[in-house]
Amino acid sequence: MEITTYLNEQRQRVEDRLAALMLDPVGAFAQHIESMRYSLFVGGKRIRPILCLAAAEAVNNNEQTRQCALPVACALECIHTYSLIHDDLPAMDDDDLRRGKPTNHTIFGEAAAILAGDGLLTFAFDLLSSPVSAALADPVRLRLIQTVARAAGSLGMVGGQSLDMIYAGKQVGYEVLRSIHRSKTGALITASVTCGALVAGASEEQEEALKTYGDHIGLAFQIVDDLLDVEATTEQLGKPAGSDIKSDKVTYPSLFGRETSRTMAREAVQEAIAALAAFNHQAEPLRALANYIVNRKK
Repeated sequence: MEITTYLNEQRQRVEDRLAALMLDPVGAFAQHIESMRYSLFVGGKRIRPILCLAAAEAVNNNEQTRQCALPVACALECIHTYSLIHDDLPAMDDDDLRRGKPTNHTIFGEAAAILAGDGLLTFAFDLLSSPVSAALADPVRLRLIQTVARAAGSLGMVGGQSLDMIYAGKQVGYEVLRSIHRSKTGALITASVTCGALVAGASEEQEEALKTYGDHIGLAFQIVDDLLDVEATTEQLGKPAGSDIKSDKVTYPSLFGRETSRTMAREAVQEAIAALAAFNHQAEPLRALANYIVNRKK
């Protein structure tokens, strides 16, 4: 399939629904909401919500499934955006550029940026539990909420970011590196795929296969991110190139070198695609997404 067209179409679906669901910057909280909206709508590939939509389509590609998956996909993008706002803060990675635009704290100040991130995180759970997801049975919604909470929390993304900070500047081995990135990056990617499976009513076997797919592309995504940090330009990335080196972070290229890292990413993508063996042509977007992730230039 032509992945660029698919990505553009799905990205527009996510953008349109985000615009419809997101709070308007009016009233007493207008400035706070404006800071939330700034980072949410400043751009982005929307990979996580698209993975959610593609996974749902792989299981049950009908209009009801597609519509039910959209608010869930939007919630995932809110959580991802919150994590970027906080990652960019001076106390964390101290970056002043994200998605080709000034970072949130450089526009609104540190306190407002922290609160914008907090607002997006909690708004995500509002979406997952609100009437916009009412077409989903309550047990499904509870599983969605738990899946996202665990992926975003102390044993997932937040915990991974904590490890990333703790081990910056230290000599560590592969197990620590793998733990950092499985949590910091991989957990939300896997959760995005798993949520799509849950929305579509996947069987246990389908859900497990999609989770395996998510685990492997999460690894590939992070390895490619590490490679791009040393190979791409700031203009290409939309964020400062070389930030991992500046922060003395442990990365795949720093531990294994570029070529071995590239091989590891390709192998992870092959494993991801192999996990989809039992799925028919409806999973073709997931297969194409895996290849896109390993070949992307930004």
